[in-house]
Amino acid sequence: MGLALTHTAPETAAALVAEINALRAERKAVIVAHNYEYGEIQDLADYVGDSLGMAQFAARSDAPVLVVCGVHFMAETSAILSPEKTVLIPDPEAGCSLAASINADQLRAWKAEHPEAVVVSYVNTSADVKAESDYCCTSGNAERVIRAIPEDREILFLPDMFLGSYLRQTTGRKLHIWAGECHVHAAIRPAMVERQRAALPEAEFLIHPECGCVSSAMHYLASGKISAEGTHILSTEGMIRHAARSGASQFVVATEIGVLHRMRKANPEKQFLPIDESISCKYMKMITLEKVRNSLRDMTHVVTVAPDLAARARTAIERMVAL
Repeated sequence: MGLALTHTAPETAAALVAEINALRAERKAVIVAHNYEYGEIQDLADYVGDSLGMAQFAARSDAPVLVVCGVHFMAETSAILSPEKTVLIPDPEAGCSLAASINADQLRAWKAEHPEAVVVSYVNTSADVKAESDYCCTSGNAERVIRAIPEDREILFLPDMFLGSYLRQTTGRKLHIWAGECHVHAAIRPAMVERQRAALPEAEFLIHPECGCVSSAMHYLASGKISAEGTHILSTEGMIRHAARSGASQFVVATEIGVLHRMRKANPEKQFLPIDESISCKYMKMITLEKVRNSLRDMTHVVTVAPDLAARARTAIERMVAL
């Protein structure tokens, strides 16, 4: 299949964008979008970035209405950090396979097995899981969070087993890791890296630490089977920063294909290729211009988090930010 970086025909898109802009002004709204959204959604947004960056931008904004173009846990995170705002999600069915891999009851049971452990939750989790956690983290700051915890403390890391495996290897810490995965990143296999390496030997490879190939990639790097000079294991934001400052002209990107839009837009003189065209999140792609228009027009799909739950979840997020 072709790269799903756009969704709407140009003529229709232009009309919808005009409607959205009028409604955005009328509602005094801010629109934030994740890196994995369709390009036309990213172009429309006041801010494009990762889930934490989206929530932090929204919290700094004075806008009373926030439209979150992402998946449901991202809207929850914004509701946690901006309880005074009306938080909308254009499609409430936009979920996340990684966030769905653990719930609060499962986490409480796991904590009971390790009563002295520190719980570190990836930000891709529901509000009730964040509320049961000691720290949140993103892929960009997870290593810093792990290293900040005293070495004599047990750590429960959840829910992404690939990111957990990466952290275990990079920090040398003994982590108990939940067996969860993002269905998109899990589909990225070592064979994809090997195939593209052979086809594009001069390209730099940017690999997300959530990917199913990351442990193998680290092994290949250590053994010299993959050139360390041209391979970088980076968060989404780290990939974007690296691409901007690198002298390379060609990059193969091992994460969800939506990020290619932002990379190409910021670096039009460079070439960005997916590790495989199939690496697309169906949940992220549920957000369309029409749904954004409808959400703003009708003020539909409001996302709220109960105050007591939000307060507990906010503590885990604030501990992370404090580092």
